[in-house]
Amino acid sequence: MVSRLREIMSGPASAALVLLMLAGCMFLWIGVPLGWLWIGSQVQGSASLGTALMVTMLGIVVTVFAVVAALSWLNRRHAALQERRNRPLGRSSVLEVILVASAGIAIVGFGIWFFGFAGASPVPLNIGF
Repeated sequence: MVSRLREIMSGPASAALVLLMLAGCMFLWIGVPLGWLWIGSQVQGSASLGTALMVTMLGIVVTVFAVVAALSWLNRRHAALQERRNRPLGRSSVLEVILVASAGIAIVGFGIWFFGFAGASPVPLNIGF
């Protein structure tokens, strides 16, 4: 595992690309939804709920496509650097690994926020008995 990490991060350019991909993935899972929810709330203050929902959903879809395209470009640059250094490419790309890891981090973070700070209960307390 450590040797694979060294191979992936070999050289400052590769390390910078990996860190940019990690930041982009975290932005994809956390920044995009929160940002567009905030924008939707601002739109709802001056327009209808339907308009706010439409702006939010379209904004999320367009932003996700743009971020994924940027992440794919970074991944191709990283793979090209690895090939130039005669490093073997793994079974899965660096972006795949980072996407899965960042999704796991985002899910754990959401769970901590939802159950720990938002006041939600995993068991409904007012069942109506």
